[in-house]
Amino acid sequence: MADFDFDLFTIGAGSGGVRASRLAAQYGARVGVAEEYRVGGTCVIRGCVPKKFLVYASEYGHSFQDARGYGWTADKIDFSWRKLIENKDNEIDRLNGIYIRNLKNAGAEIFQTRAILKDRNTVHLVDENRDVTAEKILIATGGAPWTDESVPGHDLGITSNEAFHLEKLPRHVVVAGGGYIAIEFACIFRGLGCDVCLVYRGEDILRYFDTDISVQVHSEMKRQGIRIITQSVFEKIEHLGGDEKRVHLSNGTQLDTDLIFWAVGRTPSTAGLGLEEIGVELDKRGAVAVDEYSRSSVDNIFAVGDVTDRVNLTPVAIREGAAFAETEFNNNPTSMDYTFIPKAVFSQPPVGTVGYAEHEARKKFKNVDVYKTNFRAMKNMLTGSEERVLMKLVVDGDTDRVLGCHIVGADAPEMIQCIAIAVKAGCTKKHFDETVALHPTIAEELVTMREKYVPPM
Repeated sequence: MADFDFDLFTIGAGSGGVRASRLAAQYGARVGVAEEYRVGGTCVIRGCVPKKFLVYASEYGHSFQDARGYGWTADKIDFSWRKLIENKDNEIDRLNGIYIRNLKNAGAEIFQTRAILKDRNTVHLVDENRDVTAEKILIATGGAPWTDESVPGHDLGITSNEAFHLEKLPRHVVVAGGGYIAIEFACIFRGLGCDVCLVYRGEDILRYFDTDISVQVHSEMKRQGIRIITQSVFEKIEHLGGDEKRVHLSNGTQLDTDLIFWAVGRTPSTAGLGLEEIGVELDKRGAVAVDEYSRSSVDNIFAVGDVTDRVNLTPVAIREGAAFAETEFNNNPTSMDYTFIPKAVFSQPPVGTVGYAEHEARKKFKNVDVYKTNFRAMKNMLTGSEERVLMKLVVDGDTDRVLGCHIVGADAPEMIQCIAIAVKAGCTKKHFDETVALHPTIAEELVTMREKYVPPM
């Protein structure tokens, strides 16, 4: 190891890269980390964390209306986009500082620069115009929003990267996409008072989720006044002057708007890193191909997080980074377990899900039982809100094991984190049935569903 400047050099200081680097340093490795933007990565700087602040802000728009049903009157309600963004930026700055301190306190050296590979052991620090060497190299550069550059005027739209830094709140937003980022931002903008239209090429939104989730979220978004156009794509975008643009859709519809938001997917950030030149295998989407221990086709180069395009979630990247450090620097071979990972969509109402969707379970298991309920929550009885809650359990009919749990409704992500423990542990429907309900709560419905769902003929 002494022949190299570092035992480990990590390119990318997001969630996975930081966790791997911190642990490796704590295990005694000499660690260098290069980050060309800000330490903390997509999740902390321009992803999950700032997005959740915007979700919170947009929920207040609904809460002020609901409060009237409980006797509250709020006059002269006002919202300041500028103040929200300022407060969000201050918190992101604080978190960025914590990530930097944690890396330094662990003994890692941080380089604020883009880094590219010259060979399997040499990293070129672009801004410093010098090379460093390392025995092992970890690629943790994450992913980036993708836009369809074949659409004329595509550059008139923004992505999630820019959405957190808008100077003013738009009047009308057109969102391209039907995945969780598109859904979340459509709900954010609508909750803040914008007119919103979502355009998606598929038959329905959230196509990778359980069908009942897709239908329920679609219904709730429409109830909020979000216009949803499916089976259509952008054909052309033209600038009308000032902030105004016109979107031409493949179904002949034209939409005039002052903000176009691309949320049609993300791609692994591997371009220009020099990976292919030194023999690192990439898949057809540009992701680093790795084995169960995150090792690439070059045996001293590893990759974790979204850049591998396995399961693109922050907690997964953190687990992958930890497993890498345990394996390579603590003599404790550890691989990531990708089964029963809980997921959330911070729509309004939000989604929480873990395990198999019904259609997935029916492909893998011989007998599948379904239990589900759809109801108005107690809180909404005084507000007049027609918002509904969906709860669904997917069960192996032969073993009684709960294979999946799917919730759309208030606090669904909070509930699903706890339910995920039970599903991961292999609890049965009988275990759910034997658990005493906590009343009055939404969650009590999870242990009171007794009748198997029989689809209409």
